[in-house]
Amino acid sequence: MKPYEQFIEKMMESARRVQARDPHAATDIIQQALAQAGLLAPQQPAATPPQEAQFVDLNPPPAWSKPKSRTAGGAGPRPAAGPASHLPGRFIAGSHDCEAGSRRYKLYIPAKPAEGRRALVVMLHGCTQNPDDFALGTGMNALAEELGFLVLYPEQDGRANHSRCWNWFEPGHQARDAGEPGVLAGMTRQVMREHDAEPSQVFVAGMSAGGAMAAVLGAEYPELFAAIGVHSGLPAGSARDMITGLQAMKKPGRSRSLREAVPVIVFHGDADHVVSPANGEAVLAQFVGAHSGLRATPLKASEAESSQGGRRSTCRTWRDEEGRAMAQHWIVHGAGHTWTGGDAAGSHTDALGPCASREMLRFFLQR
Repeated sequence: MKPYEQFIEKMMESARRVQARDPHAATDIIQQALAQAGLLAPQQPAATPPQEAQFVDLNPPPAWSKPKSRTAGGAGPRPAAGPASHLPGRFIAGSHDCEAGSRRYKLYIPAKPAEGRRALVVMLHGCTQNPDDFALGTGMNALAEELGFLVLYPEQDGRANHSRCWNWFEPGHQARDAGEPGVLAGMTRQVMREHDAEPSQVFVAGMSAGGAMAAVLGAEYPELFAAIGVHSGLPAGSARDMITGLQAMKKPGRSRSLREAVPVIVFHGDADHVVSPANGEAVLAQFVGAHSGLRATPLKASEAESSQGGRRSTCRTWRDEEGRAMAQHWIVHGAGHTWTGGDAAGSHTDALGPCASREMLRFFLQR
């Protein structure tokens, strides 16, 4: 049995244990599966035992997100220490509350003076990660300082999902203005208002479960996000519960059709044993299928060595009739379930291969 098949089998067994009301056994199995997949240190203890609703964020918002002892004028986001401390910009923490729910976030504001309204990139972390870790691993804050855009890092709550995964596989988190998509869209709009972001240059990207949620946001909010980036993720609406989500990670099923689609850039390692690389193709099929008149054009450097002298990669680009890149697919040869070209100080990164962060920005900012 291949490693990713073992991972899926263990996760499905954990789901069956939860259904059988044996949360302690389910916790042990989840920890074993994550450790064997390299997604969690084997010695790391489990947090609270999973409950039946561990993958669904039930409203009202959790208590930690409610305002506390604010002054009459209100209190804005607070400064926060983190991986951006060596950068000249500010890395602040805040939270967003709305009818759909509540989540905390971190926002990087570059010190580089703005030349008009800034672009905004929303970054959705993967399972077991958090904003600090994701910012460090992707190096997105340093790029924000270089290019002058804002970076928003929403944070999943461990009470909404035991492994801090975004709940992309639950129907309640796949629709517009409901569940996590509603929270994330509302958070994005809040940050846009408070920091005067350019409405035509708002983008969302994510890794793994974050990539799957980025696909959901692109499908549900094409008027809000100008383009999306999906790294090691899955198509929008590719599951209806935890078990079908685990099955989709192994072998993608039929993707839902989109009436309208935003431009999309996809990265996936062809040695990914957690989320099958076939899901990258499925994301492309879903979003490219919503456009008419696109043609696949291989880039000249599709088989060239990366600029870091690391992994080879194959890149395809879909363009509209005016020659604009509407979709791009990077297959990174030999890469696993990691953010390619990332910083080894962050989790789930691979320093080799093309820099996914820089290539996503190149794709985004040409809009």
